Amino acid sequence: MTFHTGAAAVLGEPMYKGHILAAEEINAKGGLLGKRKIETIRRRERRHRCNVKELRRMKASEKIDFFTGITSSGNTPALGPVAEELKLLTIFVDGCTDFLFDKAVPNPHYIFRITNIQSATAYVRHGDRPDLAQARKIAHIHPDYSYGRNAFDHVKIVMEQLMPGAQVVSEGWPKLGTTDFATHITKAISAKPDLLVSSVWGGDYVAMYKQALRYDMFKKMKFASTIAFGVAPHAIGKDHPEGAIAGVHSNYYFNFRRTEVAAQRHLRLKKYFDRWKEYPNFQAEGAYVTMHMLEMAIDRANRLGGGWPEDDAIIGQLENLGHSGPAGYVYFRPDNHQAYKDAVTGFSMNSKEYEFQILDPKRMITIPSATSRRLLAGPRRADLHVHLDRQDLAKVSA
Repeated sequence: MTFHTGAAAVLGEPMYKGHILAAEEINAKGGLLGKRKIETIRRRERRHRCNVKELRRMKASEKIDFFTGITSSGNTPALGPVAEELKLLTIFVDGCTDFLFDKAVPNPHYIFRITNIQSATAYVRHGDRPDLAQARKIAHIHPDYSYGRNAFDHVKIVMEQLMPGAQVVSEGWPKLGTTDFATHITKAISAKPDLLVSSVWGGDYVAMYKQALRYDMFKKMKFASTIAFGVAPHAIGKDHPEGAIAGVHSNYYFNFRRTEVAAQRHLRLKKYFDRWKEYPNFQAEGAYVTMHMLEMAIDRANRLGGGWPEDDAIIGQLENLGHSGPAGYVYFRPDNHQAYKDAVTGFSMNSKEYEFQILDPKRMITIPSATSRRLLAGPRRADLHVHLDRQDLAKVSA
């Protein structure tokens, strides 16, 4: 279940394509355990009430064994408790919000999530842009729902540590799915900030940056985004400002060449491009890895117990499971069922190789997941290899 139409589809539709690519690979070997082929039922992600109703229907009528997908963080907190109630094995590909495992499902059993929030990573390596380190007046434009609120809070926490003395001079909160950003853009410009930070995503971001160009916004301030280049790469035009920090919300961007996974990455990239005639985004990679980690868990449970494993046996193998995917290593923590992986961010640039703007391959930045967790947790927890604990999460969620 993901967005197949509308502005959000440039982020969500690749998720379905990555899932199909993995399912086809598994089915080509005979299916799961070499004998059960995957049948994919495709549904459109909508508002959470419709999604919940559809999930219940698919479990009752379609007899689904496994649920995956979801792009919006507004939907996972609604679907998570229902999946637990239905005892339905679930791996959310995205839908990042602290609220899912903090409040909605604090003790998950059946649900997991493959993508962890990377909202603060644009600031982790501010030394690559000394001019940003000197920024003192910060403006924000974020979507007015859980992900945008989380991104705003996370960035503020990191700013306090890496940019002492900086202050927020403007906040813009456009509704998710809006097409008119003029009031938010002009408000930010009037505050005369040194830096604008945004977590607007998908087609909304494409609309925002194109409107901002008409106001010369990018000439008046520096710009950093947590998820601008998380869309399908071809969605970003060459009119996009160069030199912006453009996050991808995850550990994957199609031209990032990490040595230890270069061969695997090239093979999977070619297979995806040959299949869909476009380059993948982090959602495609996340969905692809999700299916192969499920396959690994089922294989391991089978070797231990024989036959087709019960869900609890599969869950036991998913907990603590690590996997080296096209983007590198990913690991499910057993306590909160959240996957952890490094983050990638970089600087936007035009290239003669592509008809769209890309991240500069010479200026890619990798942020280990442990670094992000320490920054968000604060100095008092800097010695612990952990994510935000419940108390810290409560503060951020509030």
